[in-house]
Amino acid sequence: MAVEIYRVLEKSLCDKKGIRAGDSLISVNGNEINDVLDFRFYCDDEKRRLVFKKADGKEKHFKAKNLSSPDDLGLEFQTYLMDKQRACKNKCVFCFIDQLPKGLRPSLYFKDDDARLSFLFGNYITLTNLSDHDVERIIKMHISPINASVHTMDPDLRVKMMKNPHAGEALRHLSRFSEAGIRINAQLVLCPGLNDGEALRFSLQKLGELQSVQSVAAVPVGLTKYREGLFPLRKFTAGEAAAVIDAIDAFNDGRKAEGKEPLAFPSDEFFQLAGRPLPDYGYYCGFPQLENGVGMLTLMRHDFYEALEGTEGDSRPRRFGLVTGYAAKDLMEELAGAFCKKFPQSRISVYAVDNRFFGPDITVAGLLTGADILRYFKERDTYEKVLLFPSVMFKSRDEQIFLDDVTKEDVERELGVRALVSDCDAGNLFDLFYSFAGE
Repeated sequence: MAVEIYRVLEKSLCDKKGIRAGDSLISVNGNEINDVLDFRFYCDDEKRRLVFKKADGKEKHFKAKNLSSPDDLGLEFQTYLMDKQRACKNKCVFCFIDQLPKGLRPSLYFKDDDARLSFLFGNYITLTNLSDHDVERIIKMHISPINASVHTMDPDLRVKMMKNPHAGEALRHLSRFSEAGIRINAQLVLCPGLNDGEALRFSLQKLGELQSVQSVAAVPVGLTKYREGLFPLRKFTAGEAAAVIDAIDAFNDGRKAEGKEPLAFPSDEFFQLAGRPLPDYGYYCGFPQLENGVGMLTLMRHDFYEALEGTEGDSRPRRFGLVTGYAAKDLMEELAGAFCKKFPQSRISVYAVDNRFFGPDITVAGLLTGADILRYFKERDTYEKVLLFPSVMFKSRDEQIFLDDVTKEDVERELGVRALVSDCDAGNLFDLFYSFAGE
């Protein structure tokens, strides 16, 4: 297979060798190039023999030496993966995408299940898309870590939950990866009455037996109000959420008794559902599963207070509002209060927006829509004229668009405010608090 070149960067090696957009890369060091993993793996050798097919059908060969990385070749392709992204073939009973209403932008409905994105960007994969050839390639290239959506280690239960007859047998790939030293981060989306309780304890035991599993995250199923015709699921009760935490802590205690590090961690939401305080900083052993919401609030609290303690107070006026979801409301109020205590001329109002679009059980800031934010503030007589939004609410830093395509500029215009955006880490949040010029 040959991959077509979309652009050649000016003055790069390939540009100087006469490679142009529309030409194709055939092989590197005799290895066929099918996608970005092939490209980056085989181009990592000190000496690279490249074969191209020109637009006129002629082949061009040359060697590339002394390059710091494959990027120095100056080649860009139509898509990052060089071919189509692999879609999920499962029909998981808890799938969040199946709970989306119609009318959102098309990209939100795509179900990704691509092992290459697991390695490149940290996406989680179900393993059901992997052939034995794919597994061999991952082992050969030592693509590590692999982030796996496991959900349960019981093969029959996995088939039931994922509605895929191959879901159970795909668990064998975990053993192959572990034997080859491929590190694994596992995710368990827990549904009350399905894969919690005894099923959870079984999954933890089996994952703990795999030597290369480096972390396990347990997160509660996310339920929107758009579940008509879907598998009957409900949210965890406080008692059930507490039982999940206790089961994971008991598993980790068993590992500690054997001289091993804790392996599994409940997401922050389990502590909120159980009505329990967030654990301290040391509970999370380096925070290996932050992207799953595991320890995110604890880390933010720790780092914010560290920044606060290392900064001298002043009397500069600061006045603005901080917009968030209900999941982070208590912590944001605590941090804003601590800041205002040290900087007494500051006034920071925390606005926790309820999610009417997806329903009351969705409480994270990243799933708030522009319409809900506009509705929330329009129902209020007064609010701060400068509002700070977490970046997770937007499509990207470059495209500051909410899930429903309302833009940051739309919010500014309709509410008559200035909107600022903060990265979702304590350092950036504190810096914005501290450097803010009052209005």
